Amino acid sequence: MNQNLYTGKLTRLDAASPDAMGQAYAKWSRDTEFMQLWDTEAPMLRDVKKTQEWFTSQEERHRHGSYNFMIRTLADDHLIGMTSLFDANTAHHNAWVAIGIGERDYWGKGYGTDAMNLILAFGFLELNLHRVNLFTFSINPRAIRSYEKVGFVHEGVIRQAMRRYGKRGDFVSMGILRSEWERIQNA
Repeated sequence: MNQNLYTGKLTRLDAASPDAMGQAYAKWSRDTEFMQLWDTEAPMLRDVKKTQEWFTSQEERHRHGSYNFMIRTLADDHLIGMTSLFDANTAHHNAWVAIGIGERDYWGKGYGTDAMNLILAFGFLELNLHRVNLFTFSINPRAIRSYEKVGFVHEGVIRQAMRRYGKRGDFVSMGILRSEWERIQNA
């Protein structure tokens, strides 16, 4: 197991700086494909200042059980995305995860998979989680393959719950148990 919990093979997790995230997210909001894969809401252009203020308010409200990180490349320390564990401090030791690679040049090259492994390591090893859950969209097969690579299992589908690109799509529920993640890490 990697001794540095925040550093993977391609990426590292960094503190979620409202200023840096505001700048990056405002830029990423101009990529409608990213926004349609990231959120269920209609894509909206984001203003840098308002986005920074929103991230600052989130940090100030910092919900107990929320752990937010920026994703940076190891090669050049470029900010490429964000990831979070949330609702992590429950009696059942479960959490939800979200991840997004906003920089299109880094899509499909393993950066998201590497960062997901890091956030899972943090959750399982540091927070002593038993399971991690996520929802994704059926229109995002690249993300689904990435989640499967780290060990997520399909657990259900909410049929035709969204509309993108003029077509109906499903919400896909996936989960991973600590024992499943450990088995892959030890393989």
